[in-house]
Amino acid sequence: MFESLTERLGQALRNLRGVGRLSEENMAAALREVRTALLSADVHFKVAREFIERVQAQAAGQQVLQSVTPAQQIVKIIHDELVKLLGEGATELSAHRPLKVLLVGLHGSGKTTSAAKLGRLLQKRGYRPLLVGCDIQRPAAIDQLEILAKQEELGFYADRASRDVPAIGAAALAAAGTAGADAILFDTAGRLQIDRDLIEEVKRLRARVAPDEVLLVADGALGQEAVNVARAFHEALSLTGLVLTKLDGDARGGAALSIKAVTGVPIKFIGTGEKVGDFDTFYPDRLASRILGMGDVVSLVEKAQETIDQAQAEKMAEKFRKAFLGQLQQVKKLGSMESILGMMPGMSGVKVGSAPEKQMARTEAIIRSMTVQERRNPSLLNGTRRLRIANGAGVKVVDVNQLLKQFQQMQKVMKMMKGGGAKKLMRQMEAMRAKGGLPGM
Repeated sequence: MFESLTERLGQALRNLRGVGRLSEENMAAALREVRTALLSADVHFKVAREFIERVQAQAAGQQVLQSVTPAQQIVKIIHDELVKLLGEGATELSAHRPLKVLLVGLHGSGKTTSAAKLGRLLQKRGYRPLLVGCDIQRPAAIDQLEILAKQEELGFYADRASRDVPAIGAAALAAAGTAGADAILFDTAGRLQIDRDLIEEVKRLRARVAPDEVLLVADGALGQEAVNVARAFHEALSLTGLVLTKLDGDARGGAALSIKAVTGVPIKFIGTGEKVGDFDTFYPDRLASRILGMGDVVSLVEKAQETIDQAQAEKMAEKFRKAFLGQLQQVKKLGSMESILGMMPGMSGVKVGSAPEKQMARTEAIIRSMTVQERRNPSLLNGTRRLRIANGAGVKVVDVNQLLKQFQQMQKVMKMMKGGGAKKLMRQMEAMRAKGGLPGM
C-alpha cells in the first residue's frame, strides 16, 4: 500500500540533496513534485493544495540544523503535516461496557469480514464479543458471519425468520446480556449505492440499540468515491469513526489521506488483507512514517510479538542451531515478505519476487535435505555436503549458499527480539525523529 506515493515523494525530495539552506526557490520544484505525487495518489485537490501551503509556510527560511540535511528537515515537516492530515493521536473506541458497535457501509465494502476482524481484536483486549447478523437483504451474509464467528470462537446471534431489523437488534441485546457478552457488533445490510431505504433501515436500528460507536466500513481502494460515501453516511448517521478496508490492494492511498480532512471523521481501523488477522488499529504517525519510506518498526514488533511464540523465540535466540526450519515457519506467520519489508525503515519499495510461496517451498526442501547434525550445526556444510543437499532438493548449489546467508541474517533478527533489543531500536528511532534526522530518505 502507498508504494506509488512513497516512490514519487522520494524522487521529489531528492532534489533538495546538497542544498545548504531551505528557501522558497530551492523548495518550489520539490513541492510541485510533492503536490503532483499527492494528486496522483487520488488525494482531494483542496487537501493537497492546503497541505503544500502549510509545508511551505513552515519550511521556508528555516536554517538547516547541524548534521541534518535539508532533505531530512523537509521530511520531518512533511511527516508532521501528514500526521495532522491523517488525524493526530491513536483513535480508540469508546470505553463503555457493554460496548455496542454499529457497522454500516455499501455492499462489497467488507462489513461482514470487518465485524469478525474487530470482534477478534476486541477479544484479545479482554472483551467477550457477540456478532449480530442484521443483514436480511443478503442471507449469505448471515451464514458468512456465523462461520467466521465459529472460526474465531466469538459469540453469534441471528434471527433468519425475522424481517424486522430493529427487533433483531433489540433481541440481540437481550441475548448478549444472557450470554455475558460485553461487546455487541451489529453487521448491517449494504447497497450498491446510498439510497433512502438503506439509510432509513440503519437509522431505525440505531434508534433501537443506541450504539456507542457507528463505524463506516469503506473500501479504501475506491479513492475519492470512498470519501464521498463517507461524507454522505456521516451527514445521515453522525459517524464516530471509519474502517478503511482493502488498503493492501491500493498503491495510491488517496482515501486514507483525504477522508479525515474532508469529513472530519477519524479513521479508527484499517484492513490490510483477507485474513482475519489482517486488521489493525489506525495510528496516523505510523502510517505517515510508512508513506515517507521510514518504515513502521513499532507495528512490526507488535505484529511479531502477537504472532511469534515468545518462549520459542527466546529458545531460538539462545539455541538457534536447533531451530533452522522453525525460524522460517515462525516468520511465515507474520505475513508476506513485502508486508514485513513495508514496515522496515527504507525498505518500503523493495520487491520480493512474484512467487514468494514457491521460494518458501524451495527453502523448506533444502532444509529437509539436510541431516539432523547439519541443521544443528550449519558450519559443517562444506562444498561436498552443499552439493549433496542441492541435488536432493532439486536446486543449485548457489541456492543453498544463499539460504545459509539468509539464515545468518535471521540469527541477528532473532537475537534482537530477545532482551529488549527491539525496544532499544524503537527508542533510537524516536530519538532520531526528535532531532529531525529521519532515516529512509
